[in-house]
Amino acid sequence: MSLVVYNTLTREYEPFVTVEPGKVRMYVCGPTVYDEAHVGHAMSSIVFDFIRRYLEYKGYEVRHVMNFTDVDDKIIQRARRTGEDPAAIAARYAEKYQKQMEQLNVLRPTVLPRVSQTIPEIIQMVADLIEKGHAYVTPAGDVYFRVRTDPDYGKLSRRRLEAAVSGTRVATSEEKEDEGDFALWKAAKPGEPSWDSPWGKGRPGWHIECSAMSLHHLGDQIDIHGGGNDLIFPHHENEIAQTECYTGKPFARYWLHNGMLQLKGEKMSKSLGNLVTIDEFLSRHSADVLRVVIAGSGYRKPLAFNDDVVADGERAVERLRGALRPPTGNLVSGPAVDALASQTAKARADFEAAMDNDFNTAGALAALFELVRAINSARDAGVGGQPFAEAQATFRQLSSVLGLQLTAPRGEGQSIAPFVDLLLAVRQDLRKAKQWALADKIRDELKALGVIVEDTPQGSTWRLQ
Repeated sequence: MSLVVYNTLTREYEPFVTVEPGKVRMYVCGPTVYDEAHVGHAMSSIVFDFIRRYLEYKGYEVRHVMNFTDVDDKIIQRARRTGEDPAAIAARYAEKYQKQMEQLNVLRPTVLPRVSQTIPEIIQMVADLIEKGHAYVTPAGDVYFRVRTDPDYGKLSRRRLEAAVSGTRVATSEEKEDEGDFALWKAAKPGEPSWDSPWGKGRPGWHIECSAMSLHHLGDQIDIHGGGNDLIFPHHENEIAQTECYTGKPFARYWLHNGMLQLKGEKMSKSLGNLVTIDEFLSRHSADVLRVVIAGSGYRKPLAFNDDVVADGERAVERLRGALRPPTGNLVSGPAVDALASQTAKARADFEAAMDNDFNTAGALAALFELVRAINSARDAGVGGQPFAEAQATFRQLSSVLGLQLTAPRGEGQSIAPFVDLLLAVRQDLRKAKQWALADKIRDELKALGVIVEDTPQGSTWRLQ
């Protein structure tokens, strides 16, 4: 089965065919960095990490761009409240978000552009849209996009032009030609960050930022444009309009949108005050728990987030970790070995079939649990050696597509330390006695348990995998 994805633009499932064979250009809208990031932000990053990892598993070379919006009304408002420099606020939260994504085992995007670093490209794009008649400058020095010059406006959100509203994040301007026109450039106001432009000092509008960053780092046409489904209108709708009017080409082949994470039935957001920060979550749970919770729901659906869901995630992670326990026997042939090989091959096929069906991580997770059952049954039947190791290697590979590390829980490293140290002391005595086979067996068995032994001239050390 070849990969099929649901395209928000067409409302259909479509075969995945890239602009350039073997390569994927993917742009994902990142956070506006003005405050602590919450698990709703993490959900979007993790969803597109699943997608990227699977594309790479299938052999694609993925160029993944995720932006930071570091010039925005919300940042300016926070700066006014705190007396801080807006650029310093944005830089601090952008750096923190990157560290949090590392903790969540999210692959670092190929490029992490920021609006403040893309001003020349934004100005050039706005100037071109003005020249082509798609935008106009007001007496106040603002620049607006003329939505009526785009006959396809509304094709993503399926909204008629008459139903469109301003896409700006400020009050409607009386200088607009049309209510639906949206800001490309905002004239400078006292105390706000601003840059010189042909229309006077000012700063970019919200939507033009992502178009300029995508064009600069990925070219005129991309394969995947992603983000939360709350961005479909106006943000992504306006991105399409301004980008396609600028290039004269289709912008993105596939528009993929993740559902919202909900707390108490409402979208998790700072404005509503109903959020769990990433730091709060990671202080109590592992990254694997959040990944399993998100994987267990279709990425386009809303995800209810509560204590029961998280507890289910904890139990699921423990079940998955059980597949990595070492074998208790040494059977390398016979019916039990054949059954394990067959079940392992089926689990891989089921995993791939699920992910090929619009990145169905819930189905992929179900295939992993089937493999866990097969491995545990084989262990009980005494299977060991290479057949058992190959099944566990398949499990590791497939679970890594979902970004699962399946490491020891917090505190476990300290509790097992005396036992590992004792085994290493015994191993050192065996090495001195040139009992290499037994020494290697201890090292290999510890590795199967997730303990990595490293030999140095000063002695042996260990760490949890």
